[in-house]
Amino acid sequence: MEKDKLPRKSSRSEVDAFLRKVAATPAVKRPGESGRLIFAMDATASRKPTWDHACHLQAQMFESTETLGGLAIQLCYYRGYQEFHAGDWLTNSTDLKRRMTAVHCLGGHTQIEKVLRHTLEESSEKRVNALVFVGDCMEEEVDRLCQLAGELGLRGVPAFMFHEGGEPTAKSAFKQIARLTRGAYCPFDAGSAQQLRDLLSAVAVYAAGGRHALERFSETGGETVKLLTRQITRG
Repeated sequence: MEKDKLPRKSSRSEVDAFLRKVAATPAVKRPGESGRLIFAMDATASRKPTWDHACHLQAQMFESTETLGGLAIQLCYYRGYQEFHAGDWLTNSTDLKRRMTAVHCLGGHTQIEKVLRHTLEESSEKRVNALVFVGDCMEEEVDRLCQLAGELGLRGVPAFMFHEGGEPTAKSAFKQIARLTRGAYCPFDAGSAQQLRDLLSAVAVYAAGGRHALERFSETGGETVKLLTRQITRG
């Protein structure tokens, strides 16, 4: 991907809006539970330039929750022709990074519907505290996705939609999914790795320990986490 073709970075107002959404998301973790987070990614060909970035960023998600009773993450991804994978629930960054680095991006259409259906199935067996999705486009029937998103909302599973670039159809769909699940939407680009890392960490901390854990995390977290804490305080 050429530098002049990179999508724009998120503006301060967009980041603030995302953090307000996270702050307003009701906590669903019960005392004594370990958080469970589904980390779903688009592994089609268009995502190849930023896949390696994500492999490194995910480690921070575990590190940020070590003192909160633990976090289990399940990696899901789709690629190629109707290829969808959902791995085991993992509790350390080494295993997750090994799984991610073994994946090669392949051309194909999006399969976000499978991600949402899988999340519903997992949440019916045991509580899922959050869904994180990272993708850049949407090539499916938006009404079907919104129906599933509404069901996730009823189950209390917020979807945090990280949108690489500004493709309009995806932007509209991702925002609707976030709204229906009471989650949040935030755009990013290949040049905002630090920002994305902080935001992913914030969601991981939320999944593992709720709002109060985010306040404590902000003492050592990045600027975006501090912005989130201020939003909570104002609320």
